[in-house]
Amino acid sequence: MTERGHRAQGVFRYLGAAALLGVGIDHLQQYFGASYSAIPTIGTLFALNFVAAVLLAAGLIAPLERLFPRAGKPILGVLAASGIGVAMGSLIALLVSEQTPLFGFMENGYRQAIVISIVLEVATVLLLGAFLVGLLRSTSIRPRVAQRAMR
Repeated sequence: MTERGHRAQGVFRYLGAAALLGVGIDHLQQYFGASYSAIPTIGTLFALNFVAAVLLAAGLIAPLERLFPRAGKPILGVLAASGIGVAMGSLIALLVSEQTPLFGFMENGYRQAIVISIVLEVATVLLLGAFLVGLLRSTSIRPRVAQRAMR
């Protein structure tokens, strides 16, 4: 991969981690500020979303390639895919809760926090998706397969 490709991959990684952290912070704000903590199941899911987003974002920001030279990139791939899952899961849950009750709760209207949440979730998916694609391209298994075939 070229130096420009490495730089772009780093930008996607860190901006994706920041967007994911934003998703978590938005859910924490809704948990306390909008009293979602009082809603059974939904409140717990908002708190868990915050915890997951913080842990995954911290992992994506950490220098895993230096800490674990052989396993750093695969770990980053799992973290990025998990971050995409957290963002997609909360986006899907929001869209479902606008149409039908989800765990007995139905969302109504597009408040500012909901718009911010949607923007951050979509940004997370796009940025971490781009990072994951670059990561998969840079860790292609073709050279290893060729080396094994030559033995």
